[in-house]
Amino acid sequence: MKGVSSAPGDYVYFKSKVPLHKISIGSKQWRYYDFGPKAVPPLICLPGIAGTADVYYKQILSLSMKGYRVISVDIPRICNHLEWIQLFEKFLDSINVYHVHLYGTSLGGFLAQIFAQHRPRRVKSLVLSNSFLDTHKFAAAMPWSPIVSWTPSFLLKRYILTGIRDGPHEPFIADSVDFVVGQVETLSREDLSSRLMLTVSAASVGPLLLSDSFITIMDTNDYCAIPQQLKDQVTERYPGARRAILRSGGDFPFLSRPDEVNLYLQLHLRRVGVDAKPDEVPGISRDGSAGGSEYEKKFDEHPDDTPQGEGGSGAHDDDHLPQSFGSETHKTDGQVSGSAGISFAHLLYTLLLLQSFAEAMYFTSKTMVFLSSLFLFAESNSVTGDSSLGSKLENSYKAKRLIAGPNGLI
Repeated sequence: MKGVSSAPGDYVYFKSKVPLHKISIGSKQWRYYDFGPKAVPPLICLPGIAGTADVYYKQILSLSMKGYRVISVDIPRICNHLEWIQLFEKFLDSINVYHVHLYGTSLGGFLAQIFAQHRPRRVKSLVLSNSFLDTHKFAAAMPWSPIVSWTPSFLLKRYILTGIRDGPHEPFIADSVDFVVGQVETLSREDLSSRLMLTVSAASVGPLLLSDSFITIMDTNDYCAIPQQLKDQVTERYPGARRAILRSGGDFPFLSRPDEVNLYLQLHLRRVGVDAKPDEVPGISRDGSAGGSEYEKKFDEHPDDTPQGEGGSGAHDDDHLPQSFGSETHKTDGQVSGSAGISFAHLLYTLLLLQSFAEAMYFTSKTMVFLSSLFLFAESNSVTGDSSLGSKLENSYKAKRLIAGPNGLI
């Protein structure tokens, strides 16, 4: 594993633009970021055992620019799941939020499900990434859990970090590991022990009142600290959930594959009826300095007509919901005229077809983005008459990311 490097440039930019909030509820302190239009029902990001509120900074930057409100929280020092349910509800009340959409990874996904089970009226949708349904397997692997609260900090950190695969990684995955290791170093012994207790304390997710159509399961296909058997149990529990498969990304795809993750989050929010308000975004320009790929910008510059509002007690009109990510319908204000440019409607239509093929053929999101990039360059080549398609692909940052590396497409 590489040593912890200096903070990435986009993280430095994030810290300069997005304030960290701290509030106390009883004896517990909550650290969180809250950015984006306040009128939009928020997406609340819950980290895993090794994460902090900072690990979702790429989602905050990207989605807030598109007009969504994103809240990323630290898991406070809570040692049992009942206390989590009660305190998280009080936290939502304290920031004047009632209906929420929860995005949880690993332990965060488990806590999101527990909250949705016991407070069904407040949770409107779920995005679960590399998550699980019960804690039995973790408890069996940690027989020393009764003394975890007395264990020295350095031993707790070592135990947590051993779950992260050491060895050669793709560059973006290695960078994500370095960033998370740096965040683990900021956690106290009390923070670490409480998260371990939440992971090993006996608990399981019961039936949810939330329809499977309002759940997205976003898993990585490469190595992950959560055993594949546990991830498969989540898929079996929610057979009607949308699937978003990332070919690679490791334990932290929100850092290593932010473009794909942000795109799937945006599709999920649109599908469940969250109305973005890009004109009300505070403080961050849309010139690309805050992050976000060129592909995301092209996708976002043409908003679609999605179901409006959040609904009252949780009922949504299923007639307005797409059957899959690939079947979403989009309306554009117009096309780029004739030889002056590329028809965005044509591109978007082809992209949606590719997404449909991805679900039918089990293509990965990376494959879909790569094919759409090829289409974009091919279309540009046919309009301009330029034969240098190969050089365009070589100069494309997206193409370089998809082609290079041991796990690349070619």
